[in-house]
Amino acid sequence: MSKIEVHPLKPFLPSGGTILFLGSFPPPKARWSMDFFYPNFINDFWRIMGIIFFADKEHFVVKGEKRFDFGMVTAFARDKGFGFFDTATKVNRLKDNASDEFLEIVEPTDIRALLRQMPDCRRIVTTGGKASRQLMLQFGIEKEPKIGTFTRLNITAEDGKELFIEWWRMPSSSRAYPLNINKKADFYRMLFE
Repeated sequence: MSKIEVHPLKPFLPSGGTILFLGSFPPPKARWSMDFFYPNFINDFWRIMGIIFFADKEHFVVKGEKRFDFGMVTAFARDKGFGFFDTATKVNRLKDNASDEFLEIVEPTDIRALLRQMPDCRRIVTTGGKASRQLMLQFGIEKEPKIGTFTRLNITAEDGKELFIEWWRMPSSSRAYPLNINKKADFYRMLFE
């Protein structure tokens, strides 16, 4: 049974933000542990950030609960200049799960519009295959970078200046992606070296 959904979150684009993380679309709300990006408690994105920045994969987990600490997560993202949104604004969810395989993009996100709201952004990070393919469509890119590498995007800013933004292709933080969390953290760590 399919279900059309509109993205339930507003883009998180902190002032002075330099990195924009783009996934595909949030899981069904019943699977959320907080009202923010990568909300599914079994998604490893916030554990990966905990490993990289605090040497503790449970850093953002509320002790004794199966949820992430919304306040800690958003303060961290704001402090680091990390923006978040997804490459789809409206989807047809073909099955009641979070799998990209069962998401049909009905309305893609205007990624250039997000970048106009984040003028200091110098790096876009896609966190999965569907997000990467959607970015490629919007920017006319024919060859997807290998996981853990980047390619440069040439974008004209509103003032006419040419911007060069790195697009990094990272492994999915979903547990369905068959890679150990520490190996995933090794890939993501490259963004901050």
